[in-house]
This record gives sequence, structure tokens and C-alpha cells, in this order.
Amino acid sequence: MIRMIAVDIGAESGRVMLGSLEGDFLSIREAYRFPNTPVQVPGTLHWDILRLFNGIKEGIVRAARVAGGSIASIGVDTWGVDFALLDRQGKLIGNPVHYRDRRTAGMMEEVFRRVPPEEIYARTGIQFMPINTLYQLFSMVRRGDPQLEIAQTFLTIPDLLHYWLSGVAVCEFTNATTTQCYDPLHRDWAWDLLRRLEIPTHLFPEVRPAGTVLGPLLPEVADEMGLSGVQVIAPASHDTGSAVAAVPFQHPDAVYISSGTWSLVGVEVQAPVIHEQARRYNFTNEGGVEGTFRLLKNVMGLWLLQECRRTWARKAGLPLEEDPGSSRIHAISGTQQAWDYEALVRQAEMAPPLRSLIDPDDPRFLPPGDMPARIQAFCRETGQPVPEEPGAIVRCILESLALKYRWVIERLEELLGRSIPAIHIVGGGARNAVLCQWTADATGRPVLAGPVEATAIGNLMVQAMALGYVSNLREAREAIHRSFAPVIYEPHSSAMWDEAYERFVASILPFAEGFQRSPTE
Repeated sequence: MIRMIAVDIGAESGRVMLGSLEGDFLSIREAYRFPNTPVQVPGTLHWDILRLFNGIKEGIVRAARVAGGSIASIGVDTWGVDFALLDRQGKLIGNPVHYRDRRTAGMMEEVFRRVPPEEIYARTGIQFMPINTLYQLFSMVRRGDPQLEIAQTFLTIPDLLHYWLSGVAVCEFTNATTTQCYDPLHRDWAWDLLRRLEIPTHLFPEVRPAGTVLGPLLPEVADEMGLSGVQVIAPASHDTGSAVAAVPFQHPDAVYISSGTWSLVGVEVQAPVIHEQARRYNFTNEGGVEGTFRLLKNVMGLWLLQECRRTWARKAGLPLEEDPGSSRIHAISGTQQAWDYEALVRQAEMAPPLRSLIDPDDPRFLPPGDMPARIQAFCRETGQPVPEEPGAIVRCILESLALKYRWVIERLEELLGRSIPAIHIVGGGARNAVLCQWTADATGRPVLAGPVEATAIGNLMVQAMALGYVSNLREAREAIHRSFAPVIYEPHSSAMWDEAYERFVASILPFAEGFQRSPTE
């Protein structure tokens, strides 16, 4: 048996998972969970990266204790786009800035004045989002930020954490591709693009593939945690990259939906798909394991439901307790059942079907706030029945997500020139049986749900590949399928879903700002 540690950090929390691989069977357990709370100081929103690193070390100690000290390796995955800068001595220059910080406001337009958006997409294949690293770095150039004058090395967030564990400063492929500073066709940084934007090119280190063994824990780190012989391995360090590595594909042409706060709907391809139609639909090409790419589109996910629950509980005067690292929110009151997740879904099942629909990606739904009121306003403005009860609103959310998934899948078929036979849903949304069934019904395709803990599982299996316990990604996915068998939802044929989809495409999507347009048009 081999024991490994996966550190998975999201925008709200981090967790340390202990994985045990015995033969071709993987088991996992959570060893530690810690909050990821950004810090606002005058003028800037930062990540509290030192506290995060402390949480990682505490989690490793706890996991090692459970494993009796027998740990073979450690790997970290996090969100994308954000980064740290190191000086000549390898010291951190300031706390990394949060992607929601306002420093990128207007930067995309400024960049496009220097380099046309069509050229940027052709060079990078990455969707246009103001949070992208490219615009963060350009904002520093525009302000004459002194950090750029003393910086020697650029590292994405998981690369920084790996550096503090191993002493090796490199960028891992899957996260490097999210920056919009990387050229996936030439498999190197987009040097000419960086120079035209006056971004210092000497900052960017070597890019290594997912599964690179960086080396043992630094002696001082190993001594602090009482460990020895532990290898630090860069898994797919972008969390979606790890989640997709854990998809137990039964058909190579199947689509995946990594479902949580966001829904990432895409396919795994051997080469990036970069052309004008992909740019117009604003699809992105992010790196994957074994040199693959993830052609995908972001869709607003269960964030809509999470915000509704917060609003209803707040208006009822109920305090909320968030489970760190989870999309689940628990009302801590004797009347908590009113806003219990499962109870809301049951109410949704009893509500009239397909009466009111929204585009989940309408910009009004992005910020936090009174989500039920925003959903009602959208329905009112589009001449639909206005859902009043929580069950009707939840049904509107889940049915709209299922229909938006169908729209994205059909765009993928258009871009690839082939049909998509099945859907894998991984992540927290795989627990939602109603969403899984309605996705099957809306798309006319079977849905295979699970594993729920896909990100940690993918992280662990890439480590096992790096250590030689698993031969390749195909073998890893076979082991995942045996260890975490998916739940299958067969589609129910219904003309009602087809009629709703026609209405969705004809009336709902065009109403939402930016329909079928990239932010550059």
C-alpha cells in the first residue's frame, strides 16, 4: 500500500486529503480542513498566503499521524490565474493579490489597444476574462509597480506552495495555461506577446508537465513536521485539471461537467482547438494531464442556489454556518429544515416543470446578493411566469442549468465536428440526483455521476503515476472507476424538454447580455 497526500485549495477553503492506493483500489479520507479568507487592506484585496501555507503544514502533520508516518508524496492544486513574485533571493514580494481585486478594471480594453483580441486568442487559446493573469500583470506595468523592478521569478499559487515545500521554482503546465501568457501550440510562454505588453519576460521560469517529481521536502520543512523521505510532486496543479484527470471516461468522446459553484463543461482533446468560432463562443483551452487539453466553457453553477439559500435564511433571521471548503450551507436553527438543501430540491421536484427559465450566465447573477429577487426580475422582464415559492425558484435554477449544459454541448459538437454520446458529472453536483436526471433529460444523453471528490482523487492518481504505481492516465481512470463507481442516469424521452429548449435558445439566451459574444465584440 502507498499513502499520498493531496492538498486541494479553493477560493473559500483548503483541505488535506489522505489517499491510500492498494493494488488498483484507491481510498481517501479528509485529514484537515482550513478556511481561505482573503484580506482587504486599503486599496487591495490579498490572499493570506502565509496562513494557507500554515494550514497545509498542519494538515500534512495530521494526515501523517493517521498514516502512521508513512507518506510517499505530497501534491498541491489550487485555482488558476493568480500568482506570486519572488526576488533574487527567492523571497516573496508581498502577499499575492486576489483575482477579484479591482486592479484589472479596464485593463482588457487597454491591452486590446496594443494587441488585437483575435491575435491574443490565436496565440493563447484562452477565454477572455478580466481576471486573467495577463491583465493582472499588465495593470502592474501600467502603474509602474515597483515590485516588477525587483522581481526575479513568477510562480502561480500552487507553484509557490510547491516551492516552499521543495525549494524548486518552476511552473506546472495545467496552471500555466490558465494565465493567457502561455502559447499552447509552441508549448512555451508567449514571449512576443509579453514583450509587446512590456511585461518582463525574465520572470517566467521553466514549465514542467503534470506529474513532475520536484524532489524531497526541504530539510527544514521535513524536520518541522517530523517527516522523512516524502517527495513533492506537481500534480495537475489547476484544480479543474485534477478533477478532469479523475473523470472515469467510458467513451473518449464523452463530455465532462465539473460541477460546483461553477460548472465547467468541456471535453478532453489531444491538441488545442483555436479558431475564430471557438473565440466567438469564448471557449478556453487549458492544459491537462499527459499533454492533453481541456476545451471547455465556464457556466454559472450551483452558486445560484447557494446565494438563494443565503438570502432566504438571512430574511428568516437564521444564522448560517458554512462548512469550509464545501458548497453546502447549514442553517443552525431549530427551523433549519426550511432551507435544508435536500428539502429545497424535494420542493423543486413538486413545482410545475419548465415554466420559468433564466440564462445562468446573465451578468446580474455573478455578484453576491438577493438572488431570488434577481431570478424573479429576469423572469418578469422576459414575460415568463414569476416563480414565487422557493421550490419554484430552485426548479427554475436546476432546469436552466440543464438546458444551458445542452447549449454548450451542442456548441462543442459544432466546434469538434462530432457527436457527444454521454456526460460525466464530477464534483459536488454529482450528489444532486435531480440535477443529474434533468441534465440527462434535457440533453438526451446518459449522465454518469461521480466521483464527488474528483479534484483530490485526480491529484492523488497523478502522484501515483509519477511514482510508478500507475502506468498512465487510462490505467488511473480504470482504477478510479473501480474504486468510485459512477451512478448512471438514463434520459427520459420528453417533447416537453425539446420545446423548452427551443424557447430557451430563441428567447432566454438572446435576452442575456453578451449572448454568443466574447467580451471583445
